[in-house]
Amino acid sequence: MGCRSHLAPSLLLAQIFPSPAVWCQAQGGMRSYGPVFEEQPSHTLFPEGSAEEKVTLACRARANPPATYRWKMNGTELKLEPDSRYRLVAGDLVISNPVKAKDSGSYQCVASNSRGTVVSREASLRFGFLQEFSAEERDPVKITEGWGVMFTCSPPPHYPGLSYRWLLNEFPNFIPADGRRFISQTTGNLYIAKTEASDLGNYSCFATSHMDFITKSVFSKFSRLSLAAEDARQFPPSIKARFPADTYALTGQVVTLECFAFGNPVPRIKWRKLDGPQSSKWIGSEPLLQIQHAGFEDEGTYECEAENAKGRDTHQGRIIIHAQPDWLDVISDTEADIGSDLRWSCVASGKPRPTVRWLRDGQPLTSQNRIEVSGGELRFSKLVLEDSGMYQCVAENKHGTVYASAELTVQALAPDFRLNPVKRLIPAARSGKVIIPCQPRAAPKATVLWTKGTELLVNSSRVTITADGTLILQNISKSDEGKYTCFAENFMGKANSTGILSVRDATKITLAPSSADINVGENLTLQCHASHDPTMDLTFTWALDDFPIDFDKSEGHYRRASAVSPEGIPDHPKGTCTTHRVINLHSFRVSDTFPIPPGPPGPPGGVVVRDIGDTSVQLSWSRGFDNHSPIARYLIEARTLLSSQWKQMRTNPVNIEGNAETAQVVNLIPWMDYEFRVLASNILGIGEPSLPSSKIRTKEAAPTVAPSGLGGGGGAPNELIITWTPTLRDYQNGDGFGYIVSFRRKGSQAWLRARVPHAESLHFVYRNESIAPYTPFEVKIKAYNRKGEGPESLTAIVYSAEEEPKAAPYRVIAKSVLSSEMDVSWEPVEQGEMTGVLLGYEIRYWKDGDKEEAADRVRTAGLVTSAHVTGLNPNTDYHVSVRAYNRAGTGPPSPATNVTTTRPPPKRPPGNISWTFSGSTVSIKWDPVVAKADESAVTGYKMLYRQDSHSAPTLYLASKSQIDIPIPEDFTHAFVQIRVTGPGGDGTPAEVHILRNSGTCAPLATPTPLTTPLQLTTPFNGPRSSQDTSCPSLPFPAGRTQPRPSHPDHSTIPINCGLNSHSPFQGQGRTFPPQGFRFRLWSWSFLELFFPGISLWFPGAVHSEEFPTLLLLPTPLPKLSPA
Repeated sequence: MGCRSHLAPSLLLAQIFPSPAVWCQAQGGMRSYGPVFEEQPSHTLFPEGSAEEKVTLACRARANPPATYRWKMNGTELKLEPDSRYRLVAGDLVISNPVKAKDSGSYQCVASNSRGTVVSREASLRFGFLQEFSAEERDPVKITEGWGVMFTCSPPPHYPGLSYRWLLNEFPNFIPADGRRFISQTTGNLYIAKTEASDLGNYSCFATSHMDFITKSVFSKFSRLSLAAEDARQFPPSIKARFPADTYALTGQVVTLECFAFGNPVPRIKWRKLDGPQSSKWIGSEPLLQIQHAGFEDEGTYECEAENAKGRDTHQGRIIIHAQPDWLDVISDTEADIGSDLRWSCVASGKPRPTVRWLRDGQPLTSQNRIEVSGGELRFSKLVLEDSGMYQCVAENKHGTVYASAELTVQALAPDFRLNPVKRLIPAARSGKVIIPCQPRAAPKATVLWTKGTELLVNSSRVTITADGTLILQNISKSDEGKYTCFAENFMGKANSTGILSVRDATKITLAPSSADINVGENLTLQCHASHDPTMDLTFTWALDDFPIDFDKSEGHYRRASAVSPEGIPDHPKGTCTTHRVINLHSFRVSDTFPIPPGPPGPPGGVVVRDIGDTSVQLSWSRGFDNHSPIARYLIEARTLLSSQWKQMRTNPVNIEGNAETAQVVNLIPWMDYEFRVLASNILGIGEPSLPSSKIRTKEAAPTVAPSGLGGGGGAPNELIITWTPTLRDYQNGDGFGYIVSFRRKGSQAWLRARVPHAESLHFVYRNESIAPYTPFEVKIKAYNRKGEGPESLTAIVYSAEEEPKAAPYRVIAKSVLSSEMDVSWEPVEQGEMTGVLLGYEIRYWKDGDKEEAADRVRTAGLVTSAHVTGLNPNTDYHVSVRAYNRAGTGPPSPATNVTTTRPPPKRPPGNISWTFSGSTVSIKWDPVVAKADESAVTGYKMLYRQDSHSAPTLYLASKSQIDIPIPEDFTHAFVQIRVTGPGGDGTPAEVHILRNSGTCAPLATPTPLTTPLQLTTPFNGPRSSQDTSCPSLPFPAGRTQPRPSHPDHSTIPINCGLNSHSPFQGQGRTFPPQGFRFRLWSWSFLELFFPGISLWFPGAVHSEEFPTLLLLPTPLPKLSPA
């Protein structure tokens, strides 16, 4: 940038500056500073068995001098030796050949230099894995067609979570999720609400783990579903897949609830929130309710309703939202003067409420001498140089930890003007005002004096010395010229800096351009002259509609100091000529005329905003081209910086006539940034809008709206926490926004007031040792800004922090009711002994020999005084205690009581079931079940009897292994379940289908495992030789239809035992090695072969012409059993 002098008046801004002297000062060198993390380690999941040979945890800090790095694992510093598996690459930690047993844990990076030390956030290294499903065969499932059924997935051990699908008969025939079928992504179980004939087949659970760069899938053994045909009967819904009673989630997460019911017709699922409106974040697809980006407003009780034509069923549960710590107010790098006081504050939100601790150079900081640590506050008294260093505040709750870092530099400096000297030459306009800063670098802050020559300056009507040392001279005259010196002094030393004040004549526009009308094709010359101080250079610039004109464009039609070419002049342009220093501004209009067809008006020009108030502005514009149809009226639109949408504004006058060129815009928001535009309309429509005005901000005003959402409660002892919803920018009305909280104990007269700065603040904590637990306070709130205070809200009642219950329940009785269940009852605590609201009771129970800290816990809600506890181990001694709890926590325990669960019931079901008919009764007998030594005694039998598969069952009790059941005259069949019962509960049932024409029920044959290698050969015509006993001949099941292709002449598949060739075999166009596969016969003529990643199906018998080389199946082999 240089100095230029133009003879022609051609620049909009006329700048006056000294000529030709130019000087500058630069300071080299880099200041030193402590480490600041630019990259920190993140939680890492490493798949077991991965081909990757290393894990890298990132760490990089910006520092001068450069930082050195150390790492901690589980709080212990790692030894980074040359031959170790741990290496340091820059600041990153590289772990070679990671091993779960040695390397799983929490890691933290430590960065240091001569200025101090900081520690990074903690990052966990965990190992992902997915084992194979159990190799045990899965039991077949038989159910009446039309009834619901559930297949249990029972996934193998894994980490992290899995996604689930189910196979039907073969891969990749996946079962789609529809209204009738549902796959739980929580358990992996498959639910079918109403079975149909198409559901017949074999089912396998297909589980997939997504571990970063590796995806692995495994699938279970198949389970056969067979259906008993019967006339379909309708029945009401019964919810089988239920979401938990309490679902916990973090803010911002996706919350998913599952709900699915059996029923005929297939039930419809509906969702509702019982204690609030439905959120727009809901994504509902019948069995699933998903809430995107969950927030505290999503907390509440949710209900799933299943309904069909026969009835309805419901299930309820709560969503409880917690939050990781998040900073509301953090520390920043601070330079403080020696001997001064300093207060740092860190405030974090979160649920549960985070605790805050402090670190100095990576080590815990506690109160000592001049340093006071109090939760989120750190106070220094009379700072000394040794207080310099790196400080961190750490906020944490059970969901996470956040770190904030800052460097404290304690300074002791004599005054120094080298960085900020007084300006050497200070020009000032005659009769104007001049401001001369004095800003030496000094610690502690320097005392400042000003002199003119040898005269000491003091405050007067024309001279002002501000608190920061700035000198202000007003109504400048020639006598004010001279040398001005700023003197600065502190206990470290003194310094001064001098500048020369020169008084100049003001710059004024003496000839301003005037408005003109021209025709297209004509030339126009506009003149602009100005007077100025002869010792200063003068330049001009021009602007068209507030946009500077570029005279250097080759294609432009503007020329300096010459005629202005009119080609391309826009409709009614508006030009401006301006000079610098004492500014004179003159606007004018250039019009062109040429015939065009009538149409909506052209855009108005030159929108200017004047008289800016807090809720109104005055707008003026130049008339646009009317396009040969008179302008009828104008519309004014505006938009704020908070929205991109233009909105029509209210004006004064309400209707702006077509001959107007000014109007007042009203009902604006104070302290809001606006742009305005004007549109003209005629009988042919609304024309194009003008260009937007320059951005303006309305003046500030006191708030007009009280903050909302006033509430609070909870917190630590002796605290009153008051919360509210932060006020949006639209309603702040001015800078310096904050809140005034008023509160008093209920019943008292005097109000206490507290000012809480910052618009984003959302709570206030009042601490006082005199506050008793759970004391009611009257609370109200209003907003304030620099212009004043707003209206107060309505009064709300907020209670101080509760106190944990002091009393314990008593007379606790625990009684075993089954081998895995117990009932617990107690006498309640008195409400009068509570300083808070009793939320319920917590039952803790732990095994004999364990510590109480390892106890399992069950909580009740409300004032109930008993609970039923499930999931216990049979024949086990337990200790049981009960505590009351409220929002502050749990109270003292009751005296522990002991209970021993009973032994489990016998596992063996009743066998050898037979029946005989005698008139109107059927007599059913079975072999008695004898309990083993580790099983509870048999006290009787339970029988569930159903006339058909859809009728309600009837329960019969028998003390012996025989019972007589009355039957109707038209009896044809019935379904019966028989099981033992006793102190340990009910045993495994035996199921039989009683027919009028039969009298016994033979048990299904147990599949026999084959351990010898087998060779599959071609079926042959006729029976096998009776002398050939090397392998069994397995008959095709009677009544079963063979899959295609059928072989009616062959009723057996011979299986020859022995070894044979290991050659590959050919099938379906592909060659596979014989190793690593397994097979299953779904029916006696339907063979399935499994390979890694693929399965092949071969309907019918296996023909030798399809497999020239005989097939060897390696051991061990799965069991062969009929489908």
